[in-house]
Amino acid sequence: MRRSAEIGQEVSRKARQALGPLMGAAMMAYFGYHAVQGDRGLIAWWNLRYEIEKTNTDLARVTAEKQAMENRVALLRPQSLDRDMLEERARLMLGMMRPDDLVIPGVAVAPRAKPSAESTK
Repeated sequence: MRRSAEIGQEVSRKARQALGPLMGAAMMAYFGYHAVQGDRGLIAWWNLRYEIEKTNTDLARVTAEKQAMENRVALLRPQSLDRDMLEERARLMLGMMRPDDLVIPGVAVAPRAKPSAESTK
């Protein structure tokens, strides 16, 4: 009987000795998992970098479009009126063309304005 008591004490002592390293390993596994998979882990960081890169690309595209529009508007200002731009806009708005113009099928243009009753009098 004494032998089984000694064995029980020995097992209990070994379990207490192993408990510290097991707890340390469990904590390392927990923090390691969250360092990769967590809300602020590596995968979330990579996804955020991708979103930032995509947004910067979109910003560059929209900025270029805005600049092109601003340049076209600047050509229609009274201080720097460009006759070609004015003619282009007038033809587009009125739906008119010259006899020597080339018509390309499939290209959408603004519809002609319908004459009002007052303009036909």
